[in-house]
Amino acid sequence: MSNVEAAPAEVECHDRAAAVDDPSRPGVEILTARDVPLGGPRAMRVRRTLPRRGRSLIGAWCFLDHYGPDDVARTGGMDVAPHPHTGLQTVSWLFTGEIEHRDSLGVHARVRPGELNLMTGGHGICHSEVSTPETTTLHGAQLWVALPDAHRNTARDFAAHVPDPVDLGGATVRVFLGSLAGDTSPVGTFTPLLGAELTLTPHARVTLDLDRRFEHGVLVDTGTVAVAGTELSATDLGYLGTGATAVELANRSGAPARLLLLGGPPFGEAIVMWWNFVARSHEEIVGLRDAWQRGSDRFGRVEGYEGEPAWLPAPTLPNARIRPRRTP
Repeated sequence: MSNVEAAPAEVECHDRAAAVDDPSRPGVEILTARDVPLGGPRAMRVRRTLPRRGRSLIGAWCFLDHYGPDDVARTGGMDVAPHPHTGLQTVSWLFTGEIEHRDSLGVHARVRPGELNLMTGGHGICHSEVSTPETTTLHGAQLWVALPDAHRNTARDFAAHVPDPVDLGGATVRVFLGSLAGDTSPVGTFTPLLGAELTLTPHARVTLDLDRRFEHGVLVDTGTVAVAGTELSATDLGYLGTGATAVELANRSGAPARLLLLGGPPFGEAIVMWWNFVARSHEEIVGLRDAWQRGSDRFGRVEGYEGEPAWLPAPTLPNARIRPRRTP
């Protein structure tokens, strides 16, 4: 997915993980989302919780958009023309609907609910995303993973995986990256990561073992969920610092609740994000934008996209240089 803000801010991201005093009772910081128009005349809107002032990364997770349930007949759905990415991986995860993906690696795929689609930008890739004609409701999440400096110029790649549901007694978990509750995704990553969807039955309460090296984020999709005793509403992102060995999740409603659990060790590197690029300096961002605007082979070509415009031009660069956003 593209960051289609007309004037995206250039952000220098530093990870500063918060530690917890009691590993069995981690503290939870609540991060609320801001609405961002995805684009088009009717502008399907997404809710963005990363990056944000005060918290830029959770592990290597550096970008999180949460959208829907979206009535495609009313908003027009998703139609994002070919656009570039560098220095990152995109993670597509749907709850409802279907998206047609095309990229410059030559991949033509359908993104479906409960199926991980992981695209590696590395040195450079471009892709398009369009909700299919059969889709009436679109609902899901789009996430980016920052690549470490040693691998951020890796070759383009694409992986798909359909995780089997694991019954935890009161909850069902689908692990799409990393390991949780005795299940491990076969999809490799460049830094240790956790990505999982959990659905809790009404009034269910489950305790999950955590890797104490990881910081974690809990994005509530539907329902109201207490995370380590802190209540989160739908669209909230709860942050847990490193040091926690377990966390209790409780559905306090009479309807099922659904959430995404994300995690990873503190990234340990400062990154610069602007538009669809993850880099290390302002000068590098300027060079990437120029390369995309002049049609550099660095990003390749997407074949088969029939929308307008034929490709997504980059926004105008900000007049000022980067101002670091500090994470407490």
